[in-house]
Amino acid sequence: MRINREIRADRLRVVTESGEQLGVLTLREALARAEEMGLDLVEIAPTAKPPVAKIVDYGKFRYHQAKKEKEGKKAQVQIKVKEIKLKPNIDTHDFETKVKHARDFLVKGNKVRLTIVFRGREMLHIDLGQKVVEQFCQLLADVSVLEAPPKLLGRAMSTVLAPGGKRQKPAAASSESAI
Repeated sequence: MRINREIRADRLRVVTESGEQLGVLTLREALARAEEMGLDLVEIAPTAKPPVAKIVDYGKFRYHQAKKEKEGKKAQVQIKVKEIKLKPNIDTHDFETKVKHARDFLVKGNKVRLTIVFRGREMLHIDLGQKVVEQFCQLLADVSVLEAPPKLLGRAMSTVLAPGGKRQKPAAASSESAI
């Protein structure tokens, strides 16, 4: 952002701090007006024809601009990727617990990276790991979408689940309504 003598345009559309338009002025006239008011001339829209400049207190202007940026950053939702590691021969209770944690992460709006770690001779039974991934994805289909198919990278198979998906009624509730 250019201020005062850093501005290169010959003619500027000048606006005061209160929003009053002074019209199209030469750079010298605009600088003179700014000095009369004891303020700075700040180029707001350099690409406009003619460029727009505002007569403001530059320090106050920068403060308010930084404050707006900070508010904008607060409004942004940051999606985090949470990782859940499993083994191909995981116990049912442990599996259900991991599914419950993944569901919590997905409901909160985070992505979940599911990683199946193969150790030793487990590499001979990659199909068991694929079954675990499929079962995991099926149980979370109501709150997630499979972002990428499972890939085997070295001794680990991983996939990413993103929040969203088809939210369906539980099977028990739908069978009762059919009766």
